[in-house]
Amino acid sequence: MIDIRNCDNMDLMKQFPDNYFHLAIVDPPYGIGYDGAKKTSGSHGGRKAHDFKGWDTKTPTKEYFNELKRVSKNQIIWGANYMVEHLTPSMGWIVWRKNRGNFSSSDAELAYTSFNRALREYTKNPLVLAREGGTIHPTQKPICLYEWLLMNYAKKGDKILDTHLGSGSIALACHNLKFELTACELDKDYYEASLKRLAQHQAQTVLF
Repeated sequence: MIDIRNCDNMDLMKQFPDNYFHLAIVDPPYGIGYDGAKKTSGSHGGRKAHDFKGWDTKTPTKEYFNELKRVSKNQIIWGANYMVEHLTPSMGWIVWRKNRGNFSSSDAELAYTSFNRALREYTKNPLVLAREGGTIHPTQKPICLYEWLLMNYAKKGDKILDTHLGSGSIALACHNLKFELTACELDKDYYEASLKRLAQHQAQTVLF
């Protein structure tokens, strides 16, 4: 089951008891302004194809992280290097190496995990997004990246939580690998686009 809601993530998490989810995989705002192109300034971080909405002005609050850790047994948090003050020390970080071959943007992205295991690295050029149908969100991550996370950090039958759905890539990965997902997206445009993307993907997988 994939349950996607258009709501505030704090309101969503308050509905669930302690440790309800086995794993939260989240990609919150990094607070660095990479949420589209400012119309008056052209390209912004290579995201000129997407409208600037202003949601990436700050990181989530301490209360958000407290609630996230309350409802989930383990967490994977993208961009956690921007919000370490809210996290406990961990050896189990993840490096997504982008293998770009140029210096137009970051060589890699970091994700914190609550798992007590060695640091792991996943290499995939973001150009794979074009083969996955293009982007509907300025910070969209590949479906294959989420599949790798699920295959390496989740177990069959685990309940997955995503509090910042964005493009919905995690929903497609959960559909492919048959994981139960509860997710929310506050922005109505992204919410509707992710629902449409998931429905189209589900229809294609039924056909093939």
